[in-house]
Amino acid sequence: MNYFSSPPRLSVRHGGVVSTLALLALLALSGCASLSDDGGLAAVADMTQQRTGYTVASWRTSAQQSEARTTQVAQLLAQALSADSAVQLALLQNRGLQAQLAQLGIAEADWVRAARLPNPSFSFARMSGPDGVEIERGVSFNLLGLLTWPLQQRLESERLAQTQLHAAAEAVALAAEVRRSYFEAVAAEQLLRGQAQLQEAADIAGELAQRMVAAGHFSPLEQMRVQAEQAEAKAQWQRAQHQALASREKLSRLLGLSAAQRDFRLPEQLPALPAEPMAAQALEQTALRQRLDVQIAQQNASATARSLGLSQATRFINVLHLGHKNQSASGEPRHNGYEVELELPLFDFGQARLARAEAVYMQALHQAAQVAIQAQSEVREAYSGYHTAYRLAQHYRDHALPLRQRMAEQALLRYNGMLASVFELLADARSQIQTANAAIEAQRDYWVAETQLQASLSGRSPGAIALPVSGVSSNNNRPAAH
Repeated sequence: MNYFSSPPRLSVRHGGVVSTLALLALLALSGCASLSDDGGLAAVADMTQQRTGYTVASWRTSAQQSEARTTQVAQLLAQALSADSAVQLALLQNRGLQAQLAQLGIAEADWVRAARLPNPSFSFARMSGPDGVEIERGVSFNLLGLLTWPLQQRLESERLAQTQLHAAAEAVALAAEVRRSYFEAVAAEQLLRGQAQLQEAADIAGELAQRMVAAGHFSPLEQMRVQAEQAEAKAQWQRAQHQALASREKLSRLLGLSAAQRDFRLPEQLPALPAEPMAAQALEQTALRQRLDVQIAQQNASATARSLGLSQATRFINVLHLGHKNQSASGEPRHNGYEVELELPLFDFGQARLARAEAVYMQALHQAAQVAIQAQSEVREAYSGYHTAYRLAQHYRDHALPLRQRMAEQALLRYNGMLASVFELLADARSQIQTANAAIEAQRDYWVAETQLQASLSGRSPGAIALPVSGVSSNNNRPAAH
């Protein structure tokens, strides 16, 4: 037998009648909470709307709502997708997001459960002997649970708020990923058309070289050079085919499209560059004010501090029960009274529990500070990438492409004047197509960088720290029923 398995308990009984049950019933009625119709989705929908322009769909819907959503999805797919309609589609039917939103229902159920008082315990004992039958009945209530109940309720309320922040962060992150994938898919199809043009030009050059060799006007070495360019163009075209398919499939997965919906249409080209890039004014302050991971870290530290207060309150009194007792025996009047039971801190004074709570609180504080530092740094980095991508795309649009166009025109004039060969003309055409492809890539990189900048300002960047919902579990400090 292990005599030190748990601290001893002190039990005190009194002979008076205590009318605690009516009071406890009244408190139980006043502490009732109910589940919401939307499973805690309203706050998430508002935060997502503010940051993406669109709201999220409920993870649980009626038949009528499901039909309305199907109609809305069909309307969006009936026309060529834009970046905004792609985001709207993903927020409507991405299954992974729906699974994340279902966590709201779990958190809300925990909050409702914490908002209600613990159930009382009923005990019954019957003993028979030569002198008759003795019956003992008792109703006990977790008194310490009652004393700490308001704080427990507040902690679970904060956990629900944190879960809502996490869900909103997932929705905003999904919207950013959809925008990136959308621009990559549109650019991939543009690049595929450019590679097809390069392949066509290389095939024309190859056929012409073969005829020139047959006529004796071309050396075998010159023909092999043309054939090498033709082979390289074919390889690049095949890579572009796969890249276009892979980009489209990735976007399809993010949108949650079924096999029957995969024939969605994309525009022919990327959106044009804005007239001017975004100004770098108060971006870091905006990030600290709007970023969801910063809010999660701050709220996590606050909730942990209150959880530490709970640990201090229950450091010495770990179990405290108050109950009504009555006892009856054969041939004797019934005896009524109450019983108080508490744990004596002879072996465990609560230092370990308190030290753990303090360590978790300091961990939450350092995490919050790190998230803030990281947010500011990521905003600076994202803006640098955004500004560089804008200037590069602008350079291709305003300088490189017009220059290639003028060079192509001059090459055509030289060819018409018999000052240049057809191979020189084809080489200039290939260079022009390659520059156009590079301009498409630069334009794509700008829109991806713009999406990354917006994500670093309002949502949660890919490098953000993943935080727990709460640093200290209240169940560690909640007395168990005995």
